[in-house]
Amino acid sequence: MIRTRVGYAGGTTASPAYRDLGDHAESIEIGFDPARISYEDLLAVFWESHTPEVKPWKRQYMSAVFCFDDSQCLTARETLQRRVSLTGIRVHTQILTTGGFHQAEDYHQKYYLRRHGLLMRELARIYPDRDRLLGSTAAARLNGYTSGLGSLEMLEREIHMLGLSPAGREELLGVIESHAMYELMR
Repeated sequence: MIRTRVGYAGGTTASPAYRDLGDHAESIEIGFDPARISYEDLLAVFWESHTPEVKPWKRQYMSAVFCFDDSQCLTARETLQRRVSLTGIRVHTQILTTGGFHQAEDYHQKYYLRRHGLLMRELARIYPDRDRLLGSTAAARLNGYTSGLGSLEMLEREIHMLGLSPAGREELLGVIESHAMYELMR
């Protein structure tokens, strides 16, 4: 994945905001390199990481795949049909065109990463421009690690690409180890 941004999609409201979403749903935009991972593989992760049989109680929290073009919509519908065939469950996930993606307010971006001041300061040093920081692959990867996704083995393969100082690397390793300990205790 190249970058992630959280925001709002699927509606017609001109300028949605967290306190005034209108008819939009909370969503995530994922930038990816199709030479490294296919759209279908991303959809496989999507289908495995949520519960599509739960009907949302509010449009804001709907389960949806927002497509950017007809090809993406076709692939999403095909994977949805496979999911239904394999599981036999009723799926409430909708396949929709985006209608445009509206980036959420800054305080929603990189939510887990923001809890780690040292890591944020290091990224701000590397990416002094806010938009470049939020759109960086490093910020997306670090946000995933700080949220408990990713393993120590994964991190060891890519830590040298994140641009962290020795102190930043130590901080990140500590975060991953604490997540691993938590999982062992569950």
